[in-house]
This record gives sequence, structure tokens and C-alpha cells, in this order.
Amino acid sequence: MKTLFALSLGLVLIAASVSKAGEGDAAENNPNLGRVRHVVLFKFKDTATQEQIKQVEDAFRALPKKIPVILDFEWGTNMSPENLDQGFTHCFFLTFKTPADRDAYLPHPEHKAFGKLLRPILDKVLVIDYIAKP
Repeated sequence: MKTLFALSLGLVLIAASVSKAGEGDAAENNPNLGRVRHVVLFKFKDTATQEQIKQVEDAFRALPKKIPVILDFEWGTNMSPENLDQGFTHCFFLTFKTPADRDAYLPHPEHKAFGKLLRPILDKVLVIDYIAKP
């Protein structure tokens, strides 16, 4: 019985070791695994002009140059044919190295100034943060 237990324990340890090795390989192949993703969706007020929306786009695009903890940034406008957007038209996708970096971004003076520009024409915002996984 002791031999069977020892054999079973050994197999479990080997399986765990192989599983961890596979995770490491995935992380090496994708340096963004474990990064914090910050997804922001905007729905603008019906009264927002194209000029005001362009100002918001330009101001958000400028944040990575002003806030060093932003590792990566991309954005775009909705083009889905599914009609499930609920009026959200803009998606901004930021990447941070750690939750602490994301936490430093949120109260950053440049981020706060951006919020002041955005607020008068914003109808709704949706924000989701997650840790990137394979």
C-alpha cells in the first residue's frame, strides 16, 4: 500500500511539474500573459459633435506619452454587424505590467485632466480590467 501511495504521489508531482513547465513556455511565447488589460468603452451623448469626439480620441491617444506606466495602447470604433453595442461606439484598450501600475494610472493628473475633457459629452462608460491568460 505504501508503494502504491508513493507511486501515486510521484505521478502527481510529475504531472504538476509538466503542467507548470507548459505554463512557463506559454508565458515565454507571449510576453503579455499576466499583464493587466484595461478595457474602456464610451457611449457619447447624442449632442456630442464630431469635433468634440475627435478631441477625446486625440486626448486619449496622447495619454501613453504622458503616463509611462501604460505599456501598450490601442483603440478603435465599433464596426460590429451584430447590433449589440448598446450605443457604445469607442473602445480603448490599455495594457499595464501590474495592478499597481494600473492603480497609479487611475489618479494620475493627466488621466484626471482627460476625464474633465470627456465628462461633458459622455453618456455612459463601461470599464473592465482583467489579467491576460492563455
